[in-house]
Amino acid sequence: MNVKNFTNQIKSASRRLPFLYTPLKVGNIQLPKLNLLLFIGAIYTTYLVNGPWYSVSMMTILLSHELGHFFMCRKYNVSATLPFFLPMPFGPFGTFGAVIKMKGQMPSKKALFDIGAAGPIAGLVFAIPIIIIGLYCSEVIPTHGAHYLSLGEPILFSVLSKAVFGNIPNGYDIFLHPVAFAGWAGLFVTALNLLPIGQLDGGHIMYALLGERKSKIVFKIGVFGFCLIAILIYHGWIVFAILLILFGFRHPAPFDPISRIGRKRQLIGIGMFILFLLSFTPIPLKF
Repeated sequence: MNVKNFTNQIKSASRRLPFLYTPLKVGNIQLPKLNLLLFIGAIYTTYLVNGPWYSVSMMTILLSHELGHFFMCRKYNVSATLPFFLPMPFGPFGTFGAVIKMKGQMPSKKALFDIGAAGPIAGLVFAIPIIIIGLYCSEVIPTHGAHYLSLGEPILFSVLSKAVFGNIPNGYDIFLHPVAFAGWAGLFVTALNLLPIGQLDGGHIMYALLGERKSKIVFKIGVFGFCLIAILIYHGWIVFAILLILFGFRHPAPFDPISRIGRKRQLIGIGMFILFLLSFTPIPLKF
């Protein structure tokens, strides 16, 4: 996920607190102290909220997602920062996720597509086995008289749950191990990033697939549809819907907006849209 305003504020703060931006060199990569401090902070807050197994699993998914973007940026010589993790010292996740800042203009639609798709694919490579391992560590318990946070189940999570537990009888539910919860949260993050809107990963992919004019139509439909879900189905989406209204209609053009991305990327793009449908749930949390 690439949030321009947030990273601009980070850079402004770095001018006032220059000691935070004195880089630590690791191999050929300079690691600014602020990135490292935020990373450690996110490890601590995820540990604080749901324990060590959750923290390790969640940070693995988020880090792999952001490094997927980062190393694909390096492949195409697009300047990008290392991830800025966003600690959150309360539940349910213990973090707001992570962002990177990509600087300059994308060289081509191929680069735009590959950079946009690399994050969700890398994150999913870790999220699926984490879900499976976590489900095997979970247990089925009776729900009569129990009060707990219930999670909406994306199609992909439901399929994996059924593969592990089979049909669960009425009056019972899965009590998720923290590792399984981290995997569920990983799907949640993947789905949000794959929304075909603006400068989210899905917006990059959609722009590369359809070009400027058609992608703008998809952006408008996507924002409108998401706002309907926020108003009619789940009010917890309202803040995110407002952010999409403010930032979801703009997407900078690549330096080469004409060259095609090829059939292979078109098929991968369709697969990413299917992945979004399998990972998204309109009502993620039920209190």
